[in-house]
Amino acid sequence: MRRLLLSLVLVLSTLTSIPAAALATTCDLPTFQGAGTDARLTSLFTAYGNDNGRLDDWTGADGTYSVRLPDGKELWVFSDTFLGQVNPDGSRPPVKEEGGTTVFLNNTFAVEKRGKLSTIYGGTPEDPKAVMPPRDKDHWYWAGDATLAGGVVEVTYQEYERFGTGPWDWRWHRNVVARFSPGRLDRPISVHDLPSDHKVAWASGIHRDARFTYVYGVEDLGSTKYMHLARVRGSSLLGTWEYLKADGTWSRNQADSARVMDGVANEYSVSRVGGGYVLITHDTTEVLSSKIVAYTGCTPYGPFGNKTTVYTTPETGGNIFTYNAHAHPEVAGPGLVVSYNVNSFVNTDHYRDVTIYRPRFLDLAFG
Repeated sequence: MRRLLLSLVLVLSTLTSIPAAALATTCDLPTFQGAGTDARLTSLFTAYGNDNGRLDDWTGADGTYSVRLPDGKELWVFSDTFLGQVNPDGSRPPVKEEGGTTVFLNNTFAVEKRGKLSTIYGGTPEDPKAVMPPRDKDHWYWAGDATLAGGVVEVTYQEYERFGTGPWDWRWHRNVVARFSPGRLDRPISVHDLPSDHKVAWASGIHRDARFTYVYGVEDLGSTKYMHLARVRGSSLLGTWEYLKADGTWSRNQADSARVMDGVANEYSVSRVGGGYVLITHDTTEVLSSKIVAYTGCTPYGPFGNKTTVYTTPETGGNIFTYNAHAHPEVAGPGLVVSYNVNSFVNTDHYRDVTIYRPRFLDLAFG
């Protein structure tokens, strides 16, 4: 049964940093009905990743954002990516830097057309490069969400930097947006700075709704992560940004950006479902949680409540962890299509078993 948000206002006020009364409205909230594996996307990426027809294409990645191109193709946006071959036993050679043949890039694309995938990277087949190349060896870009603006693809990236010699001596540095022509996706047309003054990584998710494009960010304090929210009028992220304040109003001053709620991951999504909105995220209120949770709200800026566990990732355990679940509302499926990533704390696991470092796809049903 659907519930009215007003009945949750007092509960939500304990979940959000912004007072629920400042944002409260009413709607028919979506209710979770069930989850299952998305068979089409699972089969598509499994077959493509294992196919050795080419030895310069995708065998695994994380990130897994998507946007529909003007010609109807689906653009899949990845961060760290393996390119190369898959051995008959389901392993892959080590990366070139470790004496193997596998190429490792910090960001790539894949284009889906009529049920077939193709990999896009920069450089040449002999010397592949990231589609968003770093400025030097101590910096790199990981992808955020993407949007389409006037026929141009706008992909957000977070730049990270090394500051020491240890394996964990790296940190977030700034946000940018790269603009790509749909007909030439191997390199950006231009790159532009995005707001970066207050340690919020934009964009964990992007949602276009009526007059505004909403841009969701994360303030990552390690064990605690806070949602932040900005918006820009129209479809391009190059417009004037406004930030959601603690009183529920909007400000053009980055310093006014409020902590909307905690418990979100570095990647999450807000999507229109029926008469309301669904926030999908890994549950970061628990350490290395296997839980994917949904919150519901009546607006794209919340408040979000009615926390519900919608899926428990079976891969989690031992060296293996899962992370960064988010929705793909433009992708057709029996329900709301959601992806999540799988990884290992032991680097050699990625060579032993190619299936570890690949996205998983779900269909979530809401009524």
